[in-house]
Amino acid sequence: MADSSAAVVPRWLKLAFTLWILIWAPSYVVLLGAQNFFWLCNVASFLLLAAMWREQRTLMSMQWLAVAMVGSLWSLDVTTAALTGVHPIGGTEYMFDTEHPTMAKAMSLYHVVLPLVAGIGVAKLGYSRRALRWQTLLTWVVVALSYLLTEAERNINWVHGPFGQPQDSLDPLLYLFLLMLIWPAVVYLPVHLLMIGGQRWRRQA
Repeated sequence: MADSSAAVVPRWLKLAFTLWILIWAPSYVVLLGAQNFFWLCNVASFLLLAAMWREQRTLMSMQWLAVAMVGSLWSLDVTTAALTGVHPIGGTEYMFDTEHPTMAKAMSLYHVVLPLVAGIGVAKLGYSRRALRWQTLLTWVVVALSYLLTEAERNINWVHGPFGQPQDSLDPLLYLFLLMLIWPAVVYLPVHLLMIGGQRWRRQA
């Protein structure tokens, strides 16, 4: 997956994001346990850090796919719920759960920041067409491991039910299979097509 680029991600951004990871990662272990790192957004945080320091275009593009839509929808759901009390999408109810650690809720605001960081990285390094293929494969691995290795009540990556809620309408393995198909098709593909369309438009301009 290695590729090169003459563009440079700003050093201040690399250092700031590194500092964030050094604070965030151990805090999450204490507050929520190591299983929490199986969330795809949390995996993206570590890979985004690696992509920034390596100036790796494909890896950066993968993380852009991972966080662009998810981070935007997360922000929309939290903001709408804060203003109206209604979750139009769901999955962020924990942000308003009084039993959920306040510090953990504050640190979850990284969902707002990750798309900005990944967006800067892609703007500097360019978007790689290979990102969709590799991010899909990575997602399949992480989702499968989430099902096998994490506690069912955590429902990490929604492997036991959509929008954080358990489901019993489908066989668990059938649901997992459908989830692995739907995730890249619904979350990654629209962003990928938008980026490819933008590249074509710039070449023709």
